[in-house]
Parts: sequence; C-alpha cells; structure tokens
Amino acid sequence: MSKRISAHGLSVDRGLYQFMTDEVLPHIGVSSDTFWQGFAAGVAQFTDRNRTLLAKREELQSKIDEWYIAHRPHGHKYGAGEAVKEYTDFLREIGYLQPEGDDFAITTKHTDDEIAHTPGPQLVVPVLNARFALNAANARWGSLYNVLYGSDVLGEAPKAGGFDQARGKKAVAWVRAHFDKVMPLAAGSHADATGYAINDGALLVQLAGGKTTGLKDKTQLKGWRGDAKKPEGILLAVNGLHVEIVMDAKTPIGKLDPAGIADVMVEAALTTIVDLEDSIAAVDAADKTQAYRNWLGLIMGDLTAEFQKEGKTITRQLTPDRTFTGTDGKAKSLHGRSLLLVRNVGILTTNPAILDKDGNEVFEGIMDGFISSAIATIDVKGKGKYRNSRTGAIYIVKPKLHGPEEVAFSCDVFAAVEKTLSLPADTIKIGIMDEERRTSVNLKECIRAAKSRVMFINTGFLDRTGDEIHTAMESGAMIPKTAMKGTKWIAAYEDWNVDVGIACGLTGKAQIGKGMWAMPDRMSAMYKEKIAHVKAAANCAWVPSPTAAVLHALHYHEINPLALQAQLAGKRRAKLDDLLTIPVDSDANYSPEDIQRELDNNAQGILGYVVRWIDQGIGCSKVPDINDVGLMEDRATLRISAQHMCNWLHHGLVTQDQVLATMQRMAKVVDKQNADDPAYTPMAKDLEGSLAFQSAVALVLEGRVQPSGYTEPILHAMRVRQKQNAKG
Repeated sequence: MSKRISAHGLSVDRGLYQFMTDEVLPHIGVSSDTFWQGFAAGVAQFTDRNRTLLAKREELQSKIDEWYIAHRPHGHKYGAGEAVKEYTDFLREIGYLQPEGDDFAITTKHTDDEIAHTPGPQLVVPVLNARFALNAANARWGSLYNVLYGSDVLGEAPKAGGFDQARGKKAVAWVRAHFDKVMPLAAGSHADATGYAINDGALLVQLAGGKTTGLKDKTQLKGWRGDAKKPEGILLAVNGLHVEIVMDAKTPIGKLDPAGIADVMVEAALTTIVDLEDSIAAVDAADKTQAYRNWLGLIMGDLTAEFQKEGKTITRQLTPDRTFTGTDGKAKSLHGRSLLLVRNVGILTTNPAILDKDGNEVFEGIMDGFISSAIATIDVKGKGKYRNSRTGAIYIVKPKLHGPEEVAFSCDVFAAVEKTLSLPADTIKIGIMDEERRTSVNLKECIRAAKSRVMFINTGFLDRTGDEIHTAMESGAMIPKTAMKGTKWIAAYEDWNVDVGIACGLTGKAQIGKGMWAMPDRMSAMYKEKIAHVKAAANCAWVPSPTAAVLHALHYHEINPLALQAQLAGKRRAKLDDLLTIPVDSDANYSPEDIQRELDNNAQGILGYVVRWIDQGIGCSKVPDINDVGLMEDRATLRISAQHMCNWLHHGLVTQDQVLATMQRMAKVVDKQNADDPAYTPMAKDLEGSLAFQSAVALVLEGRVQPSGYTEPILHAMRVRQKQNAKG
C-alpha cells in the first residue's frame, strides 16, 4: 500500500493527509479537496519566489565577504570615521540597506488585549512536548507563594522534607512588602493586616490594633469569590495584571497568617508561543504530524498528558476560566490560559512530508502557514472547548526573515492561506522576529511590509549574534562570545528595535518584546536583572518557565511599559552607525589559556545540545554548561557557539587539531553530565560512530558555508540518519 496520497499534484504523506482530512478540516467547514487545491496552488505560486529570496541571501553574503576580504589587509576600521560612511554606502549600493520611507503607523486591527493593551511575560514552549505545552498554556496563573518558597529568591532553595514554617513566614512577609509597593493601603501596611473583606463593593482591611482601612487606589479592586463579608478570594489588578488573594485559614500557610491568606495567585504568562521551530526536532512527516496534532489539541482544548509523580499517575489538561463576582455585582470571568501564538519555521528548510509535482520537498514555512492556520481556524470559528482569541485572530510568529522582501513574502503566503480557508483579510497576524542583521537595519521597512498584520516584534540576542558573526565572518576574528552583550552594536540593537516599534505605532496594537532569560534555576538573579526589559519599554519578554513567568509578572506590577513607550514617542536613541559596528577584535591578543577557555565553553555547549537533538529528538532542554549551570538551549544558542568557533578557526586563532581535541575532551564531560539519563548514548566511546559528535564537529568545521550560519541543514540530515539507524 502506498504511504503517500496524491492531491492536486502534491504527494502527501498518508498520515498527514488523513490527519488533516479526518481531524482538522471537518471542524472548519473546508473540504479536503478545497484545502489541498489551495495548498497546491500556494506551493506553485510561492516556491520559485522562496528560492529566489534564498538566492538573494547568498548573493548579498558573497558580495559582503568580498568587500571584507578586500579591506581586511589594509587594517580597515569598520566602526571609525570615514570607514563607516564607506561601509554603509557599500551596503546601500548592493541593496542590503534599503531606503527608509516616510513615517507611518501600522493599521493592525482586532488584536486581543494581551497583545495590544496588557503587558506581561511571554513563554515559548516546544509543541512536541505535550506536558510542557500544557504547563505553558496553564501558566496564565501561578502561585506566588509556591514560587517564592521553592525557588532561590528567598535564599538557598529549600531542602526536601516537611513544610518549613520559617521559610513560609519569610514568603508571606516578602509578598506583603510587594503589596505595599504596588497595591498600597490608604493607611497602614499589608504586613499588619488581620483580615480582608468586601464592604459596599470596596476592600475593607482590618489592621492590628483594631483600625480598618482600604486601598489607596480603590479601582484596583476588581471582584471576589464567595461571601463578600468572608471572601474565599479577593481579585485585584495592577497595570492590567490580576492578582487573587486566596483566603483559607485552614491551610499550613493560612494558619501562619494573621489574616488567613493561604496563597496569592498572580496572572503571569499572558501569552505563549507554541513553537514549531527552534525548540523542536521535526525532520519528517511523523514529527510534523505529531507537532500539528499537539497544536490541534491545544486549540480544541482536549490535549492531555500523563506522567508519574511520587508514585501516582497525574493527567495534565487545560485549566478552565476563573469566575468571580465583579464590583458591579455581576459575574466576572477571567481567562484561565495564556493567549496562544504559534511560531512557524522560516523560509530556509524543506520537509519530506509533502512533495511537489516535480518530486521536490515543499518549503516547510509554506506548509506550516497552511496547516497551522487551518488548525487555528477552529478557534476562529469558536469550535474548541475554550476560546483562544476573543477577536477572531490567528497569531503566527515568523522567525529568521531577512529584510522587507521576505516579510512581504510571508504576508502574501498568509493571504493565500486566508483565501483557501475563506477567512477575512488580515485574520492572520504576523510576529516579526528581529533576529537577523538585514531585518534589524531595515526594521522600519519590514514593519511597513506587514503594516496591516504585524502584532509583534522582538529582539533575540542569540540568533542575532549568530547572524552578526556569519555576516561579518571575513572581517576578522570576533571578540569572545561572553563579551558580546557589552558591545556598542548590541545596545544599539536593543534600543533601535523599541524606537522603531514605537515610531511605527505599535503601542496599543502590538507587542514589542525582549528575549529569553536562559537560567531557569537562577530565579533570584532573574528577579533582580530582568526588570531591565520592562524599563526598556518592552511590553512583553521571554521567560523559560511558569515559575519565571510569575516572578517576571511582578516587574510589570512595578512599571507600566506602555507609559514608557508614550514617553519615548518621537525619540530615536539608537544610531545606524552603532548598529553596524562589527564586533571584530583587530588585536585578538588572547592568552593560550583564554583561547582554550573560550573553546571549551563553546564546544561543551554545542555537544550538550546536539547530542540530545540527534540521539533523542529533543530540540529544547535545560543543558548544563561547563560549570554545571543549567541553561535553556535551543538552536539559537547552538548557532552562536558554532559560528564563533568557526570564526576563530577561520582566522587562525585556533587550529583544526585544537578544535577536534577540544571536542573530544568535552565529549567526555558531556557524557559524564548525562550519566544518569537512561536514554543517553555516550559519545566518547565511539566518536567516529556517534552521529551526534560528528554533527557537532561539522557545525564548526563547515560553519562558514552553512546558509546564514544556520544549523538546520546539518542537524536535519543527521537526525534523519539517526532515525533510520534506529529502525535498523
């Protein structure tokens, strides 16, 4: 029996075809014939254009390489004086830098409040891990007490065992201090509260000594649960984010609290990006179908995941909405789940799940656009258990686009999808990830190309740095990877993104976001440092876990970034010259010890990530670094490390023998770090036979010729081989 089905000239994997025909399309009233006809038309319409855009990337890179090589022997200072003008003139001449048009404001309509009006944390979750996906979707609300008690914010994390009363009291005091800061009382302190009740629609707080008071800002009260005189929960809001004070004097925490507060539930991850891209390993039809099926489960509301905990089987599912009595006495419902966005792949990769009329793999970005949108249309039509977008929008984050032409291409694909699915124009919104150099320097024109669809821009340090290194590979040896965050171009990049976003009218219509905190176990450090993203006027920022989302939400209690955006309107802080300053080190005078330390760090990180990707199909996980600090790794972290090692090898700071010796030594380190994983296959015992080890080496040795320095071509090919080997 054939494993493929012919559909309007396409050859579709049978499992994927049946998934769409049986599980998706019946919910949206689009026939299988109509869908595959539209898909086939889209493949015919956009494939050559996709190839042309990729060819332009290579053409521009070749010209830039030649320019760097021609100027390198003369000691060219890329960031000084006339050299800057010469360099920018060259970039304009070849079309890398596009003319910047007149000012404009985006016209995006019908975005949900979480996108347009309420700032807050944003999660990114691998769609292939159903449990993680459900945890992220449910991270709209989280227990502040649990987060404080279980993390290092209050000092060293608690030891296993019974309830630590002293730590519990410390958590209570910490929360009361936060309340005083963001929800102050008209008189006195929350620390002295002995009771909370509702009186005539206002919060009544009993203080030690018999006095009563209320909120300084009475409008912060939004409702309650249970009897107003003895409420089970009190609902407040700060800068649009809700907080529920849970009352129950019978719990261990409630017994310690004079007011009987058992917990504080914080509205945290307002949005979650369900990821089909960097955080998953999907290389064939089976992988893609499972990814789409999990996305379908989230949209339908019936996705579940079972796991074992303390000897018990636990089933995870989506949480329902939360119901309160509003201050007007009417029922008030709040969303129990994050607003879900879906990240498609970019325009580089193809996938064997569907072949075109010539037998070629279709571009995966086109496939994602049609299929993930068809699934999301179930929500648009209100056919799921819960409603995701209340405005009828589909939110697609589009990564790794290079410049305005590629943004326009993506929008045209979305228009074709809308036509096939009979959706109104601009139903599909686009998130533009500002993570490639040609997008950064042309950001205004990129936004213009999607001005009726754009709902999100953000910065991403890792991919952006990887592209910076690859674009300027021939300019010279780069500064150490750890020094990148302190460079002029990074500061300009972060400010430029916000400046341009505000100037293009994103405030009140779209998100301006910042990147990831990579250390999920270092929550104390995150709480101290990540407020900088809010101070930078970003109305969302990425966090690595539901725990981190709860803590980062507190930053939005303290600062309203939308107010900061209003203050920055009309200002342009960053300069193009600074943005184009290349992080090349003209001296590169490092000691042998410094060089080896940099090599060790990069090699260990590459191997630690790649071995799970190739051998186990894990695209995102907490990978211990060389100092055994757990870091959230995905392909973006791999890209920067591989490109940096490649750059130093290319410019002679290290030799190939040194790279190989370092890789071999670090393979033993990574094997030891994974010794407790029963599914792990050690690399060091058979380096030649380990496809994971060979992949890691290839990413460095062949990094200069990889398109834009991307890791996907090598990873995908090796993962396919690994899966074939596993089948025997």
